[in-house]
Amino acid sequence: MTTERLVIVGGDAAGMSAASQARRTKGRDELEIVAFERGHYSSYSACGIPYWVAGDVEGPDRLIARSPAEHRSRDIDLRMRTEVTELDLAGGRVRSLDLESGAESWTGFDKLVIATGARPVRPALPGIDAPGVHGVQTLDDGRALLDTLSRATGRRAVVIGAGYIGVEMAEALLRHGFEVTVVDRSEQPMSTLDPDMGRLVHEAMTRMGITTVTGAAVTGVLTGDDGRVRAVATQDAEYPADVVVLGIGVEPETALARAAGLPLGDHGGLLTDLSMRVRGRDAVWAGGDCVEVLDLVSGRERHIALGTHANKHGQVIGSNAAGGYATFPGVVGTAVSKVCDLEIARTGLREKDARAAGLRYVTATVESTSRAGYFPGAAPMTVKMLAEFRTGRLLGVQIVGREGAAKRVDVAAVALTASMTVEAMTALDLGYAPPFSPVWDPVLVAARKAVAAVRRAGA
Repeated sequence: MTTERLVIVGGDAAGMSAASQARRTKGRDELEIVAFERGHYSSYSACGIPYWVAGDVEGPDRLIARSPAEHRSRDIDLRMRTEVTELDLAGGRVRSLDLESGAESWTGFDKLVIATGARPVRPALPGIDAPGVHGVQTLDDGRALLDTLSRATGRRAVVIGAGYIGVEMAEALLRHGFEVTVVDRSEQPMSTLDPDMGRLVHEAMTRMGITTVTGAAVTGVLTGDDGRVRAVATQDAEYPADVVVLGIGVEPETALARAAGLPLGDHGGLLTDLSMRVRGRDAVWAGGDCVEVLDLVSGRERHIALGTHANKHGQVIGSNAAGGYATFPGVVGTAVSKVCDLEIARTGLREKDARAAGLRYVTATVESTSRAGYFPGAAPMTVKMLAEFRTGRLLGVQIVGREGAAKRVDVAAVALTASMTVEAMTALDLGYAPPFSPVWDPVLVAARKAVAAVRRAGA
């Protein structure tokens, strides 16, 4: 019996899910698995870092799903603090660098998995690398930020970027007692929402005591005589800062793939087929934050960095690399977040996404509550729905509200996956009791209003 070798580049969600699934499928005598991870941790939740910084969860150990020792006990040769520096696809080998000893070596493979993840966007601005400026992508980043917060003599913080990470970190800094300013170049915070829904987030953040500056591009990070950050500058103003957190987002980490000549999409991510096999390569798979995936609503490729997708990719890759067959059909773009007690959710297309895809649409926005209006604790929420002109096919949903708002987006995510119309949605048999929902759930109220908008547009 010939033993094949599966080499995996990247030891977090996608990579180690692939390794674990492949090992469940084939034993060591049939498949040797070697994985490389340049960091100090494996299989951890990067999404949990803002909540560790905020104090909601202990870390970093609580954020680790499976340690290197646990992987090794399952016959996976996981090599930590080892960075892959070159992919030799023609020769069937990878070059790696031991970051502790400096030693280089080559490792051959029969099958290869690329799970290199994403890197934080770090614009080439003056002062961006000054002490006191932090990205938040790895557990090491979280530890470094907490150390800075504990030693900071001033209590002013600036977050650059008002996306998911930006608003989550704004809350974390607020809870550490900092005066927080969020600076973003977009019209409203949370550009993953339409501006009218982002405005609701903006207003809520202002009420929380977070200064939110929109329509302002950062031009540089200013430093003091000691070289540490002292302010963030835009074209029109300076915002004093004792600590700066970058929340601008991430982009696919595909430098190795690019150098190896592998196909990349418009967003810089690797392109794969439904089996997560890299297009044009029989023995190379890729998954996680380094790939682009099919948007089931628009029919276009997009880059979405989420642990949920990465783990699913890994399961598919592991099955296929071990000789089985599995597919990842695509996504509808579902995401939820929070800032203090405000919940934010979206799935499907925004208005500008629909326009970019050449879709004609109508919108419906409703204000409702999380519970029956007479029941204690009923909290307001706003639901916005997009439906296709004439057909009434659901295109997207956005929700902003208090407790009980965010997870309602899952109903819409299922409806999008099933290509339901808004009219069909109005008949959904959702759970009802006064402590959980009004008689008409807010999503169904929005669907009813969207039906009326479709009919008016058709008339």
